[in-house]
Amino acid sequence: MPQVLEFKLPDLGEGLTEAEIVRWLVEVGDVVAIDQPVVEVETAKAMVEVPCPYGGVVTARFGAEGAELPVGAPLLTVAVGSTAAELSADGAVEAESSGNVLVGYGTGAPAARRRRVRPEAVAGAGSVTVPAAEPAPGAVAGAVPAAAPGEEPGPVAVISPLVRKLARQHDLDLRQLTGSGPDGLILRSDVESAIRAAASATAESAPVSAVPAPASASSPASMAPSAGREVAGERIPLRGVRGAVADKLARSRREIPDATCWVDADATELMAARAAMNGASGPAAGPKVSVLALLARICTAALARFPELNSTVDLDAREIVRLRDVHLGFAAQTDRGLVVPVVRNAQDRNAESIGAEIGRLTEAARTGKLTPADLSGGTFTLNNYGVFGVDGSTPIINHPEAAMLGVGRIVAKPWVHQGELAVRQVVQLSLTFDHRVCDGGTAGGFLRYVADCVEQPALLLRTL
Repeated sequence: MPQVLEFKLPDLGEGLTEAEIVRWLVEVGDVVAIDQPVVEVETAKAMVEVPCPYGGVVTARFGAEGAELPVGAPLLTVAVGSTAAELSADGAVEAESSGNVLVGYGTGAPAARRRRVRPEAVAGAGSVTVPAAEPAPGAVAGAVPAAAPGEEPGPVAVISPLVRKLARQHDLDLRQLTGSGPDGLILRSDVESAIRAAASATAESAPVSAVPAPASASSPASMAPSAGREVAGERIPLRGVRGAVADKLARSRREIPDATCWVDADATELMAARAAMNGASGPAAGPKVSVLALLARICTAALARFPELNSTVDLDAREIVRLRDVHLGFAAQTDRGLVVPVVRNAQDRNAESIGAEIGRLTEAARTGKLTPADLSGGTFTLNNYGVFGVDGSTPIINHPEAAMLGVGRIVAKPWVHQGELAVRQVVQLSLTFDHRVCDGGTAGGFLRYVADCVEQPALLLRTL
């Protein structure tokens, strides 16, 4: 007799408490193997595929695509056991669990081919009940029909945190609602209708009061939206990667007393050195080296001279923690927003190794395959906003780091070179730093060393 096991959204690590369902990879009735990815979710860190630790037949899914679920909420149920295994032609369905707790990365086992099993076949194998259809968009997944008229209202199992939160915010008792969805399921539209009805009843029962004097055009009351009426415009939820970025930037501005210094540098020699590296042939030839990789290598050399900027502040202990390893983050713009992948132990890498890792992480960012580990633990960030065609900026520090180097576009400009006016490749460098970890002299020394290496790349030979 099959045993129905419930698979809940696991803890994906890095302190994440919720995830948004992006795409279901299985449907009700599919046969899944142990550790087969069943759903793609987006957390505040990255997009990950979540494998199921059970093998068997999917009997239910909870949460529509686009819904946000907290850690511990049910994702799906799976019928496992000998009867479910017999429903597969090749008998490949296993009836045990992999035991995985932290998922999102998989175990490397190949995913079994999907096989659809008729829901009635599963139901006939035992006491397993497969829903005939999934809830309509906005439905409260897992909810039971509301009580019939005259009956005592019973408990409502609301799985979706969005609908539950909406009802809680408006002090609405879900047990009093009659669902309009399949089999009496309570939909989000049902909750919104009840909220509007309650607001109308409150307005009708309110006593008539004296008409207030009209507010002036510049008064705050005149600029606020009228009671009971929404402000016209599109509302975009701050969640997932965008929400995480918003929280981190706001916290940075709130907690870090930052300051910015900047300098223009002649990058002509740096560009010539890169061209020579990439144009080499024979034994000296190697992978192409990007400008970002060269700048990253310059940063690691500068941090070795000015370790104050590779640190963080422990507010509880009131201590500055200088970090031994340099985990270099670099800002990358993707279709899902700004992300900061991290090149680990950058202090032990040369420009070629750093460039290879930047290339790997950039490709993972474009395809949405970055893991939370790829986006965590940075100690210093390099932000190349020159790719957007701008010269300068005042970067916001990537909390809880202590500094960020911003790099503008490298563009031909008139420049005094060896006492004469010439056209040179010029770049603006800007350093935003936490004034708690160092003073302007240290920050200026770091930035000046970076600029000197850009202008005279041979200086790096001392640290290779």
